[in-house]
Amino acid sequence: MAMVTFVDETTSGDRAEAWHLEIFEEQLALREVIRRRVFQEVAEHNAGSALVFRGLVQPTATERTRNGFQLREPRRVDAEKQVARALEAFSRNGFVVLVDDRQVEELDAVLDLRLGTEITFLKLVPLVGG
Repeated sequence: MAMVTFVDETTSGDRAEAWHLEIFEEQLALREVIRRRVFQEVAEHNAGSALVFRGLVQPTATERTRNGFQLREPRRVDAEKQVARALEAFSRNGFVVLVDDRQVEELDAVLDLRLGTEITFLKLVPLVGG
């Protein structure tokens, strides 16, 4: 069993507060790690009534804010759709994944997870004017 730390960063230097997820397997494909991460953040959002969704990728019908994605009305976010959006974003280089400072480039790459593993999701921010 591993306690994995997730950190979201952007290329502009923003860094969100780290959070942890307990994973019972010692090895998992990156695709499955992303799926579990997204399911956790959607479950936490759906358990409350917040208008701001804090997650890896932007749900449909939302606006980006500094602290997350603003929903137009309180509603549940669909976890399966969010997973599909996250996997698609990874495949088009919407974000880069670093596991203990080593970049993982393939969704099917198997990650060795142990106590203290840190997974950074580096969201690529487009350059202004370019």
